[in-house]
Amino acid sequence: GVEEILASVINNVPAPTGSDQEPLQAMIFDSVFNPFRGIIAYFRVKNGTIKKGQRIRFYNTKRDYNADEIGILKMGLIPQKELRTGDVGYIISGIKQANEVKVGDTITSTEAPCQDAIKGFEDVKPMVFAGIYPVETSDYEKLGASMDKLRLNDASFSFQSESSVALGFGFRCGFLGLLHMEIIMERLRREFNLDIISSYPNVVYKVYLENGEIIDVDNPMHLPDQSLIDHIDEPMIIATIILPTDYIGEMMQLIMDRRGEIQKTDSIDGTRVMLTCKMPLNEVLIDFYDKLKTISRGYASM
Repeated sequence: GVEEILASVINNVPAPTGSDQEPLQAMIFDSVFNPFRGIIAYFRVKNGTIKKGQRIRFYNTKRDYNADEIGILKMGLIPQKELRTGDVGYIISGIKQANEVKVGDTITSTEAPCQDAIKGFEDVKPMVFAGIYPVETSDYEKLGASMDKLRLNDASFSFQSESSVALGFGFRCGFLGLLHMEIIMERLRREFNLDIISSYPNVVYKVYLENGEIIDVDNPMHLPDQSLIDHIDEPMIIATIILPTDYIGEMMQLIMDRRGEIQKTDSIDGTRVMLTCKMPLNEVLIDFYDKLKTISRGYASM
């Protein structure tokens, strides 16, 4: 049935739109690090053509490179002299720094650049922050290089150097959430054979100053003097909790203990109820889910 499937793909999936005559527009959708050739970026050509040896520009980072090698993706990398509108391929341009390639960026020509980037690119905003430190201080450089490689195909992961009196030198890392944090830490341990520890995760607070300025604070140490602060906003979540009716009293108490506000209670059937509540993200980060499971004997879900 493979031939029939391929025929139906051709018939049912629309062909790429765009024109070879337009200025070059190609979107980076992934990248990998090769120790011998540097960073290999995978892209799809939306408009125009790209040729081997051409001078190209990454639209959002505003950096120029030579297209040393371009090609298509089959079971391996197959070099080509030219890629046209609709083609999916790779580019090798001798880039060594991971922060120079961003997933979602637009590749265009240096000589005749496109007017606009392909829509959809934006820097992802981390929601949860934690410090990651090497157990052995000698692994600090290796940890930084490993994080650089991880960021190549995970644009939502961010980090910067920091030091702690107790833990020494490490990195302040931003994650989309707790699951994202666990995945990153597990990958650092498994893929790069690193022994690491993390600090208590926290969130970003928006601090409004008396002079009208707004600053983001992800660590209590960075809070400005109290006399300068007008008010502070913290990230909130809307949580939906489904649980057996027997445990509703204890669950409501847990939510209120965590500064939560119950907005709605709906009965699903005779035995289950759904609570909708508004809660500070910081109160949910660590052991809220464990407590929820303990109270409900494992039956509640959030």
